Amino acid sequence: MNDLITPEGILPNLRAGSKKQALQELARKAAEVTGQHERAIFDVLVERERLGTTGVGRGIAIPHGKLPGLPGVLAIFARLEKPVDFDAIDEQPVDLMCLLLAPEGAGADHLKALARVSRLLRDPVLCEKLRGAESADALYALLAHTEQSHAA
Repeated sequence: MNDLITPEGILPNLRAGSKKQALQELARKAAEVTGQHERAIFDVLVERERLGTTGVGRGIAIPHGKLPGLPGVLAIFARLEKPVDFDAIDEQPVDLMCLLLAPEGAGADHLKALARVSRLLRDPVLCEKLRGAESADALYALLAHTEQSHAA
């Protein structure tokens, strides 16, 4: 996953009291990393949530969307300080979030990235390690290293 995420794209202790606040914080971080407008990113995420929750269950959400002007698919990973209600399919609050943003024309690449992130975060052992990691560096190492070992 190290082609999608950079160490700057990790939020180890995101403070948010609600789904909306969590999405706002992810949009803020994505704007920092991409140079895109925070509001445009937030609007794309909210629009996607209107279609159906991206809370996939077991405390995990994968909000995603497409934005014009992005050079490629990118991910921002956040571990929330306290889980928030995310209207998840299993009604469990969310504490691990992986935001995926793709350029507007990135049909297959966007779907492949979504499938990769989903497969990675379905691993209960990895999620336990992510929840226990001490720092952004540790989170990044887990995310970047784990996929390589899954791909082997």
